[in-house]
Amino acid sequence: MKKTVSLILGSGGARGLTHIGIIRELEQRGYDIRAIVGCSMGSLVGGLYAAGQLDAYTEWVSELTEWDVLRFLDISLTIRSGMMKGDLIMDKLRELVGEQQIEDLAIPFTAVATDIIARREVWLGHGDLFEAIRASIAIPGIFTPQVVGGKMLVDGGLLNPLPIAPATDDWTDLTIAVSLSGRAVSEPLGPNPVPHKEHSIAAYRARIDNFLGVVQKNLGLEASDEPEPQHLSLSSVLMSMFDTMQSAIARYRLAAYPPDVLIEIPENVCASHEFYKADQLIAAGHYWAQQALAQSPSPASRSPADSSGQGTGIRT
Repeated sequence: MKKTVSLILGSGGARGLTHIGIIRELEQRGYDIRAIVGCSMGSLVGGLYAAGQLDAYTEWVSELTEWDVLRFLDISLTIRSGMMKGDLIMDKLRELVGEQQIEDLAIPFTAVATDIIARREVWLGHGDLFEAIRASIAIPGIFTPQVVGGKMLVDGGLLNPLPIAPATDDWTDLTIAVSLSGRAVSEPLGPNPVPHKEHSIAAYRARIDNFLGVVQKNLGLEASDEPEPQHLSLSSVLMSMFDTMQSAIARYRLAAYPPDVLIEIPENVCASHEFYKADQLIAAGHYWAQQALAQSPSPASRSPADSSGQGTGIRT
């Protein structure tokens, strides 16, 4: 009989594309995914899978170029609460998938966000799917917050990048969690990585540099004439800070809520913005899932009573 699974998909920018390969590997091995909890990019991939539309997203994201990624960032020069509005990417997802209500999805789904005013974790289990995803991916300082039900919500990774607690009441055999903050390794894409699709990157470079120059000028962030040992953009600094924080929090969360199976994606598998490497990252998801499942015992079925604690989030 198939093992039923509660799948926890963690936060981590473009590394979240490995979630696609992990889901497909679990399917190929006969696991029956009965519930999904996602944070940030985990909520995007998990929500689309629960809606039965992961194939459409995979086909689209696999064709993205560097320029496409930059274009979909939807940079705002007027809104002060974040550099990017995120409207373009959400509109594209609605176009691919259609309108969806979480309570109508084929698989129970929870997106995890953070109430920035109340300073509490929020579990979004009903309402508009794309509002929930948009809230869960709203990295502070990068994306503008999303208002849902009167709450000002930002990325769930701010408090819980690997949200296992919402799944403690699930009646499934296994909890499988995917952390995107694994230790760096020498072969993060696996020993035989898929070749990266080249999209004439050189042809885009001048356009990208010019675009970023205009944005920096409008934001008052022109580069100084003084030489720097290494130049990092504001967004790179913010993303690096957020990744560092999430990595530390994820370790504490794992200690409090250990899953039955933990799949760890090396933190150096890609940079947070490299969504144009989808084929390589999906293949890496397959590889790291295979490694983790080969090393994990097959625990006995459990019930909600086996949980060691209760969640600290607000379920909405």
